[in-house]
Amino acid sequence: MIIITVLLALFFTLASSIKITGWQKFIFETQLTFFNKYGLRRVHMFLVGILELSAAILLVASLIFDHKTLNSLGAATIAFTSIGAIFFHLKFDTIKDAMPAIVTLLLSLALSLSNQALLEFLI
Repeated sequence: MIIITVLLALFFTLASSIKITGWQKFIFETQLTFFNKYGLRRVHMFLVGILELSAAILLVASLIFDHKTLNSLGAATIAFTSIGAIFFHLKFDTIKDAMPAIVTLLLSLALSLSNQALLEFLI
């Protein structure tokens, strides 16, 4: 599961940095067009970026400190943002546009289920 954790952390660090700072112009403008199409503004995109960055930080921290609860919290946060992305893509776009979010949802669910630390934490 370390590989999945690293992949998700890298992907969401990159994705969040674009949403927050807009450093990659083409991807930023494409994503902003999606958000505007959904009736959301730049501030919403920024907040999603902050949430994604928080998830990535939790995943990295889980590797550094070998902490399953941090891993589960990061995975749950990614699942939450992925579900939102899937909802908006399926409502306004095509399933093709939702595929990256579907993949990240499945990977984050695999992480959560593999260590079950979130369930232990909540119970």
